Amino acid sequence: MRVIGLAGWSGAGKTTLILKLVPELNRRGVSVSTLKHAHHAFEVDEPGKDSFEHRAAGAREVLVASERRWALMHELRGAPEPRLAELLRRLSPVDLVIVEGFKREAHPKIEVHRAANRKPFLFRELVNVGAILSDVPLPQAPVPVIGLDDVQAVADQLLELAEPVGSVLSELERTAGADAALRRS
Repeated sequence: MRVIGLAGWSGAGKTTLILKLVPELNRRGVSVSTLKHAHHAFEVDEPGKDSFEHRAAGAREVLVASERRWALMHELRGAPEPRLAELLRRLSPVDLVIVEGFKREAHPKIEVHRAANRKPFLFRELVNVGAILSDVPLPQAPVPVIGLDDVQAVADQLLELAEPVGSVLSELERTAGADAALRRS
């Protein structure tokens, strides 16, 4: 299993790009899972459904299963938000995990930038940015720049920059330990 992230400001097109990349990668015979960070409370079920009511009643986890899929919902109930490393360990094995968000974590990533957002590029302040996907040229970039709409080239770059999950977990744990030490000092 290998890991690569897409990082960028909200509205840059990360989700839209993933919706194009997953079929392209599947076409190439690559099995893909995605892991997305949400910055707000979100619901995966709806009031009135049994799973929602189980959570509302106080269940810590609710697992829903059918002949087509299963989903596990875990309520934090005041516990800290899990780090990327913990979430990666929960995934079933696939060829490639695409992480959307978690831009401050130390996994390998590609920046997604859209000029219409009027936001600055992030590659100067983020670690492990190996390429930039943009709708504007960036001739001074220290990494390759690829057009946002060139899905085949983007898929090639994702596969080239993705790193084995073991290496990613080691780096995430190393940097989490360094961050914790800084907070204690």
